[in-house]
Amino acid sequence: MHGRSKHIDVRYHFLRELVNDGVVQLQFCGTRHQLADILTKPLKLESFQELRWKLGVCDFLGVN
Repeated sequence: MHGRSKHIDVRYHFLRELVNDGVVQLQFCGTRHQLADILTKPLKLESFQELRWKLGVCDFLGVN
């Protein structure tokens, strides 16, 4: 196995075991609700503003 992908494989199998044992339940989170997207990819202004609001980050450009 390639060294860079080994940690992904280990995490995947660990999570799979936790799900099978009923310890955790995974839930799909669509890109519209994925808060990390604001930090990882370019977004349309509307999506950016919505995620910024959900994170509680203020827009100081309009503040005097």
